[in-house]
Amino acid sequence: MLGEGFRAPELRRARAQGLQVALAVSLYGVSFGALAVALGFSLGQTMVLSLVMFSGASQFAFVGVVATGGLAAVPAAIATAGLLGARNSLYSLTMSPIIGNGFFRRALAAHLTVDESTAVSTAQETRLAAQHGFWATAFWLYLGWNVSTLVGALAGDALGDVKAWGLDAVAAAAFLALLWPRLVSLDPVAVAVGAAAVTAVLIPVVPAGVPVLCAAGVGIVTAVVRGIRSRNAPAV
Repeated sequence: MLGEGFRAPELRRARAQGLQVALAVSLYGVSFGALAVALGFSLGQTMVLSLVMFSGASQFAFVGVVATGGLAAVPAAIATAGLLGARNSLYSLTMSPIIGNGFFRRALAAHLTVDESTAVSTAQETRLAAQHGFWATAFWLYLGWNVSTLVGALAGDALGDVKAWGLDAVAAAAFLALLWPRLVSLDPVAVAVGAAAVTAVLIPVVPAGVPVLCAAGVGIVTAVVRGIRSRNAPAV
């Protein structure tokens, strides 16, 4: 990858795109670090989540559920974070031929395969450019996300009471920010409304974390039903 042609225009462009995306998304880590510490997670615990989990939506879900339900909600928090992070495993179908062979290379790529690294990689026109785009995005995003998490955690520790600064609403706002760009047609809007209704009904009567899992179930059931209907639909 670092041999002849490293300075080719298409490869430089792929790496530049990766850096730009990573810098923009990394700033989001400040919010996570501040929120996690303000909700009661230690600096070490917060950093472990970013270093090991490395999935923004899953991290926000985990700290949000645990902060609401305490230690009893940890299993639900793990399940919720796992469901949100499951999409990254689906990216492997696309990324596997791009990454290539080699156990350690593929293991490292598996940890660094997220929305942004996949998007930059698949936007390139050649396999080599896709590799450059993936690794550039992955490296800078991993570095930037963890540095910004540290900055946010240190700042959150200094802020003190989370409610006094309104940071107790950041997790919900983060989910809304992730969801909003996907509401571009009637189907996702209907799923979102249905999931919100299920969550609102269950919150008063079930333990923390369970409403989120049930809301995810709405999306899963919808996808299954849609798949069955598409298979049974008559050919045109």
